[in-house]
Amino acid sequence: MSGVLSSATKTPVQLAALIVGAVFLLIGILGFIPGITTNYGQLQFAGHESGAMLLGLFQVSVLHNIVHLVFGVAGVLLARTWAGARGFLLIGGIIYLVLWLYGLFVPHGGGANFVPFNTADNWLHLVLGVVMIALGAMATRARLQHRLDTH
Repeated sequence: MSGVLSSATKTPVQLAALIVGAVFLLIGILGFIPGITTNYGQLQFAGHESGAMLLGLFQVSVLHNIVHLVFGVAGVLLARTWAGARGFLLIGGIIYLVLWLYGLFVPHGGGANFVPFNTADNWLHLVLGVVMIALGAMATRARLQHRLDTH
């Protein structure tokens, strides 16, 4: 496990993936803590009926929190390699952009909103998608530039 946490041998993209993964783990955990998650008594397993709000702003459910935890574990594990970290950031960013689009077109009170999402979640998904893709792309560009400079 110490190899995962050592920043001395990590490339910038690995460090970025590790940080993003750790943040997702933290968010997943916080979603299960009453007080940090308001209306905790209204936390449902899934569906738009869940009235629990992480930080009083983001609608969450047990499923939503589990997704954050799984995504966080994936980020931490994939941060072990440059390719894994880059893939996590790029593919994860694309997933979050798809979730943003999904949240824009699915009625918040409808049955298809099963995770659930609200307006704050939707805009956060847009920001996460753009930032993750940018981090993955910058790392790719930096690595390509390094290769060009050394040859």
